Amino acid sequence: MFSPDQENHPSKAPVKYGELIVLGYNGSLPNGDRGRRKSRFALFKRPKANGVKPSTVHIACTPQAAKAISNKDQHSISYTLSRAQTVVVEYTHDSNTDMFQIGRSTESPIDFVVTDTVPGSQSNSDTQSVQSTISRFACRIICERNPPFTARIYAAGFDSSKNIFLGEKAAKWKTSDGQMDGLTTNGVLVMHPRNGFMEDSKPGIWREISVCGNVFSLRETRSAQQRGKMVEIETNQLQDGSLIDLCGATLLWRTAEGLSHTPTVKHLEALRQEINAARPQCPVGFNTLAFPSMKRKDVVDEKQPWVYLNCGHVHGYHNWGNKEERDGKDRECPMCRSVGPYVPLWLGCEAGFYVDAGPPTHAFSPCGHVCSEKTTAYWSQIPLPHGTHTFHAACPFCAHQLAGEQGYIRLIFQGPLD
Repeated sequence: MFSPDQENHPSKAPVKYGELIVLGYNGSLPNGDRGRRKSRFALFKRPKANGVKPSTVHIACTPQAAKAISNKDQHSISYTLSRAQTVVVEYTHDSNTDMFQIGRSTESPIDFVVTDTVPGSQSNSDTQSVQSTISRFACRIICERNPPFTARIYAAGFDSSKNIFLGEKAAKWKTSDGQMDGLTTNGVLVMHPRNGFMEDSKPGIWREISVCGNVFSLRETRSAQQRGKMVEIETNQLQDGSLIDLCGATLLWRTAEGLSHTPTVKHLEALRQEINAARPQCPVGFNTLAFPSMKRKDVVDEKQPWVYLNCGHVHGYHNWGNKEERDGKDRECPMCRSVGPYVPLWLGCEAGFYVDAGPPTHAFSPCGHVCSEKTTAYWSQIPLPHGTHTFHAACPFCAHQLAGEQGYIRLIFQGPLD
């Protein structure tokens, strides 16, 4: 099981640092991926380095002087301490690194345009009415151009004028070595899983990353003025499976090495065909069930398998046990009489979310997205930021909050009678 770009000629392929995958999408955005706005973004080594690193620090600038420095044709970060004083840190070209920027803005400095994820949304119009909490220039990732191609994350991105401005209200401070640092309004949170992104991984602790890439414990609420405590033993270095939360969208970082052990879309398609070849049947209508092709992943098909979420018995769609007095959501399972939600099953098509290449035997509850047992077990224990200060586990394929004791169920298929 190798990613497509590995199957070809590895020597000719450009170096891939890794990929960012937005949680809540099942292989593509609802209306399709377009340009820099998509559900998955690959970071490749650039033909020419575009990284930057801090150089000259200008202290005690008047606003006019700060503006003059910012206007120079190079990157800078301005920290406004008061109306009379601004500290400007100039950044210089770094030939050893590549920089990639992520945010809500569609301006040219942004490489990967990210909009707010609305759980279960089927079209981009579902997301338009939401007041966005994602920063226009949310964060930047700096990748080393030489092996081992280390990737590091920093809060805030440079705008079209190559500047980052931290205004009077932003949390900012002078560090022990005389440098400046700060946090963005809603912050950039990162969680590195323990043991990497694999079957026996466990969730790590969510931290906040500063503008200079330092690591802090979380603030009391998302945009509180007071920063958390610095965590000196941890770094801003991304690892396979690291999660990046931009307050409105959460991204999964997969390294090129990690992706080479992940099932491909071709592999998932083979699993789909295998399950359909076993001709699972509806125990009530005796009709053969089949998962629709991955291209038709949001239209309910007449052969679509449905499941009773309390017990896991898989049926075709039927009206048995649909009692009038119920509100239409809960149904009684004909096999075991347990009462609960009855939902269509959908295959999880985003291969990057899988922790192994196991068969699709389990489904997330209550959305019905199907994948391997270890993948459901992994995501059901990951607390994802929600709103300004709560966390909950969610399905990676649609971002719906998980329900029930475990957040997922084992599927019980009935084979053909012949």
